[in-house]
Amino acid sequence: MKPAIGFVGLGLMGSGMARNLLQTGFHVTGYDLDPKKIAAFAAYGGKISDDPGSMAAHVDVIILSLPNSNVVNDVVEKTLRLRETNRENLILIDTTTADPGMSKSLAEQLQETGTTMLDATISGTSKMCAEKNITFMVGGNKTSFEECEPIFTAMGAQTFYLGPNGSGALMKLIVNLVLGLNRMVLAEGLSLGKKAGVDSEQMLNVIKNSAAYSKAVDMKGLKMTTADFLPAEGKLAFHLKDVRLMLDLSRQLNFPLPLCCLHAQALTSLVAKGRGEWDNAAIVSFYDDLVQS
Repeated sequence: MKPAIGFVGLGLMGSGMARNLLQTGFHVTGYDLDPKKIAAFAAYGGKISDDPGSMAAHVDVIILSLPNSNVVNDVVEKTLRLRETNRENLILIDTTTADPGMSKSLAEQLQETGTTMLDATISGTSKMCAEKNITFMVGGNKTSFEECEPIFTAMGAQTFYLGPNGSGALMKLIVNLVLGLNRMVLAEGLSLGKKAGVDSEQMLNVIKNSAAYSKAVDMKGLKMTTADFLPAEGKLAFHLKDVRLMLDLSRQLNFPLPLCCLHAQALTSLVAKGRGEWDNAAIVSFYDDLVQS
């Protein structure tokens, strides 16, 4: 028998995961502060939670898809009231791009109340999420992870178990660091070519078939050359939040991240100009602004 699932956070990523669970035959009870997101969830067969504070008493697993670790802590404490529930054998799966230290601390606190937490971060865009083509990077109790493998299979293409709590959150930062810099260097190359008068279609074709190829070329190359930034599959403001977590980690470890620092400055500039809701491909507009200034 499939476990009953509670799902909190039905935004760009959460809605895709919840829908894939429903399509695979899981019973999912959802909650979000946005009535439109709740209505959309209900329209494709989800059950609406009228009282998220009682959700833990009626499900086996709760999945979170939220903006950051501070929101996660607030939802756990005030919305779901998990510290008060003392529900034995409940599993909490947090798919948020989290602060590794905060994630580990929360897992330790919840363990005292009988709840096991997995930090199950995601590599992939909202489009990939809807297509069940994302990768999960999971930290936490291995037995609980194994119990939840059918859930991860229903939502994504690949799942990696990485070790104790905090491991999934840490790996997400590493993956996003490399991914974000791939996008930025692609934008730099395309912008240089554009300034030199090289045909954009030809540039992309050559890059795709050269040693410079990366998935960023497939995912963001055409968006960059056509300025296709809305609607966003992954927002600049969200990635800036991730980059700041990377820099926080670098300070804790006394480890230099010079390229990441430059990336943070570029993203900060774009967000300050009101482009935070634009797609991550809009990093190319940082170079456009430099050329025009």
